[in-house]
Amino acid sequence: MELAGKSAIVTGAGRGIGRAIALRLAEAGANVAAADIDAENAMNTSQEIQALGPEGLSIHADVGDLAQIDRMIGEARDAFGRIDIVVNNAGVTRFLYVMDIAEADWDRIHRVNAKGVFFCMQRAAQEMIEQGGGGRIVNIASIAGKGYAGTSNAAYAASKGAVLSMTMIAAHQLARHEINVNAICPGVTVTDLSVTNMQDRAEGSGQSMAELEAARDRRIPIGRANEPEDIGDMARFLAGPGARNITGQAFNVDGGLVMH
Repeated sequence: MELAGKSAIVTGAGRGIGRAIALRLAEAGANVAAADIDAENAMNTSQEIQALGPEGLSIHADVGDLAQIDRMIGEARDAFGRIDIVVNNAGVTRFLYVMDIAEADWDRIHRVNAKGVFFCMQRAAQEMIEQGGGGRIVNIASIAGKGYAGTSNAAYAASKGAVLSMTMIAAHQLARHEINVNAICPGVTVTDLSVTNMQDRAEGSGQSMAELEAARDRRIPIGRANEPEDIGDMARFLAGPGARNITGQAFNVDGGLVMH
């Protein structure tokens, strides 16, 4: 229970990686606010948190909207008394060939993946500073941000590259307030979103899902894709006491797809 007495917010916590992170933090004793644009999914996750013992809170929020970010932070603070950990996980993508990316695709992806992460991070840091300093911010990036060619699209890769840059600069500038800022770069992870992307690829290529899954796993040195809990375990570590002297780093969790 290394996070007992701590309070956390996880965005995009309604399903997939975000849900797994929220539950891992709760298993470590943290009170967790599950924020998601899908209110029903957020509520489901908060109920699972409460079943583990800590306090759970569901918040309906679109992280592409600054007013909703402010409300999200305020609701969590009012419920828990303080904010110690924020995991910026909410993200969007779709499978697109580079020549098919439209302005609307670019704007939708960057509104959530880059703008949303930055202003959630900024607003969380403001709260942590006003509390007297100290805190952990974990940004969910992607190996796409490090140039992984198997990404869903170039706009998504660019948005995750932005997350990596923001993480390093924020870590440097927030260190004076004892706020650690790190990123996690998931590789191929089995979620509803990744399955949808693979279905799109299957339809476009004429291959079956089973064929694409087998080909995917052959490309991963360790021979298997991530489960969401693999990302949850890294987030739990970065939020805990064992990571007190780690900041400004980007950790790959990808079975060896990208080794830098």
